[in-house]
Amino acid sequence: MTSTQITLVKNSWRLLRQVSPELLVDTFYSKLFFDHPELRRMFPKKMDEQYQKLYDMLAAIVHRLENLESFRQEITDMARRHDGYGVRPGHYAMVGSALLWTLEKALGTDWTAETAAAWTACYGVLAEQMQVRGAGPV
Repeated sequence: MTSTQITLVKNSWRLLRQVSPELLVDTFYSKLFFDHPELRRMFPKKMDEQYQKLYDMLAAIVHRLENLESFRQEITDMARRHDGYGVRPGHYAMVGSALLWTLEKALGTDWTAETAAAWTACYGVLAEQMQVRGAGPV
């Protein structure tokens, strides 16, 4: 990611923090499960804890964008957990699509082509790292 993209993600995250975290993640999961109902079985029936985990993880990633290497162990651990849940490479595109759609809806007119490209790059870096690090010992 470029420094401009990092700035765009961080600035838009500040705006997103004005949205209820529960609403943001509920919208994301609603979109994901609407588009891909087969994924619902991979998640717990009660999603409260999952909602918090997702929001916290997004916040942590945005906070550390300048140095994702400092987040290496957390990404590796998360990737291995996701492998254990049955997450496959194709699932990352599904999640990315739902995430970007959610961010676009939440940001409204603040969602620009540049912001979209920045979040796409951000998610792409994370998804790539998750897939590489989940494949066994690092």
